[in-house]
Amino acid sequence: MTTLTKRATIYLDAELHKALRLKAVETSRSISDLVNDAVKISLAEDAEDIAAFEERAGEPLISYAEMVKRLKKDGRI
Repeated sequence: MTTLTKRATIYLDAELHKALRLKAVETSRSISDLVNDAVKISLAEDAEDIAAFEERAGEPLISYAEMVKRLKKDGRI
């Protein structure tokens, strides 16, 4: 199966680009592969965060002041 790819232009900080070039050489991978993997990891983390928010959507909200009171009461602060 062939993976479809799209061409995109991105602008990187010069030092970040240099670091990516060095990592690409050291790992025998392309900068595109490195960027693709980083984006996939970032999107997967976002998906996990969204799932966690949805899972906890029904929980009651408490204020910051109430949370501090609970922490004091439990001896955590």
